[in-house]
Amino acid sequence: MLELTILGFLYERPLHGYELKERIQGLSGHVRPVSDGALYPAITRLVKNGLVDSRTEPGTGAAPRRTLSLTGAGRADLFARLRAPKDVEISDGQRWFTLLAFLGRLPDPAEQAAVLRRRQAFLDAPTSFFYEEGAPVRAEQEPDLFRQGMLRIARATGTEEKAWLTEALAELDRRSQEDTPRT
Repeated sequence: MLELTILGFLYERPLHGYELKERIQGLSGHVRPVSDGALYPAITRLVKNGLVDSRTEPGTGAAPRRTLSLTGAGRADLFARLRAPKDVEISDGQRWFTLLAFLGRLPDPAEQAAVLRRRQAFLDAPTSFFYEEGAPVRAEQEPDLFRQGMLRIARATGTEEKAWLTEALAELDRRSQEDTPRT
């Protein structure tokens, strides 16, 4: 996900390493802070693979700074990652939010909708944090006050996300139809 996040932010504009770290921290730092020990090796891999360009610029009263920008291959890689996210990127809440932060960069509404439909299918499958005899436990069945809270919060969040997905898919389907040439 770190590489997707780097590519996504560099799609928007070239950034210095520190600016990039700040943006990543803003997106997910409160949940999964990014360390220099993870960020800079990821940047190095992306540069080595030709997905990111790194050039040195004079600093403003300090040492020279490295400016990072997305290459054409990096743009293609970003689109490929957005078109075909891993299952864990659909099912894990924080990874999903990261993916969602950049999904709008895909130019094709039908491809965007395909990703949203995968999330919708995931949310429609019965699930719970707790199971009894193989069946998901519902909040109303849970005697523990705190587990009941977990289940109620998850249900409320899921209900709202499902409503948004329905609205977003209707809009993307409308856009897809507008983009389709009529014969």
